Amino acid sequence: MTEDVIIALRRGSETPVRATGSDLAAVADDLSAAFATDPMFDWFMRADAKRDAARLGLFKRLIGMALADGEVLRPATGGAASIWLPSESLGPSSFVDELRVIPTILAACGLARLSRMAAMRAAMDKHHPMERPHAYLWFVGVRPQAQGHGVGSRLLAAGLERVDAVGLPAYLESSSPANVPLYRRYGFEVTREIQPMPDSPKLWAMWREPR
Repeated sequence: MTEDVIIALRRGSETPVRATGSDLAAVADDLSAAFATDPMFDWFMRADAKRDAARLGLFKRLIGMALADGEVLRPATGGAASIWLPSESLGPSSFVDELRVIPTILAACGLARLSRMAAMRAAMDKHHPMERPHAYLWFVGVRPQAQGHGVGSRLLAAGLERVDAVGLPAYLESSSPANVPLYRRYGFEVTREIQPMPDSPKLWAMWREPR
């Protein structure tokens, strides 16, 4: 990306727009690229030549869910995105809904790593604090070419402004230890380290009181 594109992306991240169904493919492509080397995704995603396509398919499914239940924010030009969900939408899924996602999950991790995906979901559900209503930062990601230029931090700050405006706390799980200091700068504190299986990467559960 050129310097002008990076500057435009940074500015767009300060005033993101809400994605709609017509943006689904572009947002999925951005987040799939952003999480291509993520430690947790690397651990549970299938390890063969279908990995990239499967990760993209997984994000299309997740973003479709988020557009219905939450808020997907992105710069008008694309290149980055964040997904916020209200905690009220995080209750147990119905049996029918679980059946619908099975093909996507199997495509994402394959039979060999299905237990890893199941362990991760169970661990995240077990430790997700549900005592108080809150905004859940499900994902925030920036395309690799634009990482390290403050795009993600600006997008995070813009999302937190919206959360603070309605007086809600916020919660996230960081899958990268390198991102924990960034979240701390914006008021999040680590509440727990989550390790789904003995050989898995860790997640850092982080909570932020409203400001």
